[in-house]
Amino acid sequence: MMKKRKLLTYNLKIAGITENLEIIREFIRKLAIKSGFEEETAGQIELAVDEACTNVIRHAYNNDHRRKIDIKVMLDAEKMQICISDKGKGFNPDLLPKPDLRAYVETSKRGGLGIHLMRSLMDEVQFQFNPPKKNTVTLTKYMSKKSA
Repeated sequence: MMKKRKLLTYNLKIAGITENLEIIREFIRKLAIKSGFEEETAGQIELAVDEACTNVIRHAYNNDHRRKIDIKVMLDAEKMQICISDKGKGFNPDLLPKPDLRAYVETSKRGGLGIHLMRSLMDEVQFQFNPPKKNTVTLTKYMSKKSA
């Protein structure tokens, strides 16, 4: 039986620029490993967060280097939860068409798979939009796979 661990919270506020994605990835990967995730799962969490932050930089902020991304990571014995917040323009992810993966491969298209990727890598993905105040995507990965 795993010992109940209290909630640990980590915060990172960083300029929303592509040059900072490496810092964000390292921050997330180290916390995932520290909390007990296997290397492969830590890599999946890192990739999902990278996609979410890339979406903020490109779409919410249009590469405006003056804008900040707030990342809050909460760890407990059961899960790692990452909240990525921005003050850019929001959108409704449910209105996006489901990507045709075969067409992507055939045409070597780039981009447009971020949300699909986040949903396939993480156990839960939630979006809250309230522009211009705050938009948040919450990514959750459980220590042991949730039973379907």
